[in-house]
Amino acid sequence: MATRKIVKIDEEKCSGCGLCIPNCAEGALQIVDGKAKLMSEKFCDGLGACLGHCPEDAITVIEREADEFDEKAVDVHLHKQQEAQPKLQFVFAGCPSSRAMQFKVAEAESEPASETPGVSQLSHWPVQLKLVPVTAPYFQDADLLIAADCVPFAYPDFHRDFMKGKAVVVGCPKLDDIEYYKEKLTEIFKANSIRSITLPHMEVPCCFGLVKATEDAIVASGKNIPLKKVKIGIRGDIKPDEQAGTTQRARMFAHPH
Repeated sequence: MATRKIVKIDEEKCSGCGLCIPNCAEGALQIVDGKAKLMSEKFCDGLGACLGHCPEDAITVIEREADEFDEKAVDVHLHKQQEAQPKLQFVFAGCPSSRAMQFKVAEAESEPASETPGVSQLSHWPVQLKLVPVTAPYFQDADLLIAADCVPFAYPDFHRDFMKGKAVVVGCPKLDDIEYYKEKLTEIFKANSIRSITLPHMEVPCCFGLVKATEDAIVASGKNIPLKKVKIGIRGDIKPDEQAGTTQRARMFAHPH
């Protein structure tokens, strides 16, 4: 070990957005339990290429005693990462949320086809967070569903398990202004009597930005609104709740009262 420069992550500030990850050529950073983590001191060269891409200023470069940077270990690490994702169709060098993947869709089990079409649970329009009026009547005394806009495509029973009986807003923290989301949600919470919030979001790092914006908006509104977060995998499964340590079916969140 030697005294050298190495990155330090302030977990209190880190929102888990993942913007630092694609800017670390050595693959030293990963999102673990919603926070950026340094996977090994040997993988970090201490140059700080990830610093300018952290919107929360959660990453700094400090000098401390640490294992020396090991280029060979980095090569092995990056090779293992590539082998762990054999279904990637392209060489990827961008944000984890835009990584190209292709899946084989399982065939449905043989069963009689229903002649009754599915019933939409959408009770109002518009649904985009940018477009909804702050004082829309459907927000009064509402159970609010705030959904990342990729969730309905990944989770097959979205209408049944999430939307029934709820006012709905959707948005993408990757492509839209997250500060605007925070301000808009704060105004909605202040202006209306929101009974509960359910927030299904994708497992990709940038999607945690919607979680953070919602949490901050609740605090800024000065109200105590129950918030239930549901992490959806890119294959449509519900990921374990790290705090509870259990995996729960989405329909448990469909009717909070």
